[in-house]
Amino acid sequence: MEIWPAIDLLGGKCVRLRRGEYTAVTVFDENPVEVARRWCQQGADRLHLVDLDAAKTGNLTNLEAIRAIREAVPAVCQVGGGIRSDEAAERVLGLGIDRVIVGTAALANPEWFRSLSHRYPRRIVLSLDAREGRVAIRGWQETTSVLARDAARTFADLPLAAIVFTDIATDGMLTGPNLAAVLALQAEVDIPVIASGGIARLEDIKALAEGGVKGCIIGRALYEGTVHLPDVFRFLEKFKEGQMQPELG
Repeated sequence: MEIWPAIDLLGGKCVRLRRGEYTAVTVFDENPVEVARRWCQQGADRLHLVDLDAAKTGNLTNLEAIRAIREAVPAVCQVGGGIRSDEAAERVLGLGIDRVIVGTAALANPEWFRSLSHRYPRRIVLSLDAREGRVAIRGWQETTSVLARDAARTFADLPLAAIVFTDIATDGMLTGPNLAAVLALQAEVDIPVIASGGIARLEDIKALAEGGVKGCIIGRALYEGTVHLPDVFRFLEKFKEGQMQPELG
């Protein structure tokens, strides 16, 4: 399972929101580069970066912070927020970012999203953020009538790197992920699904791993200390060893 520590950027600072509400923001660190270094020092080889300003407005706002993180750490980095045009995708990828995440524009302009995915195979991630099963867009400020599972099926034939699925009701709440929804979405497609939202303890990651989920994003739990990365990686190593043991008898 891939572990993606989250670094959410708002005004150049590392923050977390609760249920995607911009009025419910907690600033955890004013230096996101130091946060990136901290997670990598604890064993992370991947980082999930989100430009929250851009997610809301569509204007890339935190490029300098993203550039600084990219230059500071060797981790695989994926970036989301405001990727709604070729220019935006190219500006972010041009920083040396490995993958870009597209949410709003994939639904608003599916033919463009298909073209982008074929132009950058395995470097585009589809973001499906769901409120009561329906996809939310524009920084979660607007909920559509599109079901997340239908959106996933629509793009299932594309050479995507992954689908990030966020249950908004659990995001930043430390109440546990919506496991049933994540597993149901993974069952719809062959594309790896990365779970996001609600992870609060090691047991949540264990449940996702046992369910066959390919990855998870951990945010507030890391910042508030209810999950520690070294513990996560020790567990996953044991989990992998258990999977590889031959059956007896």
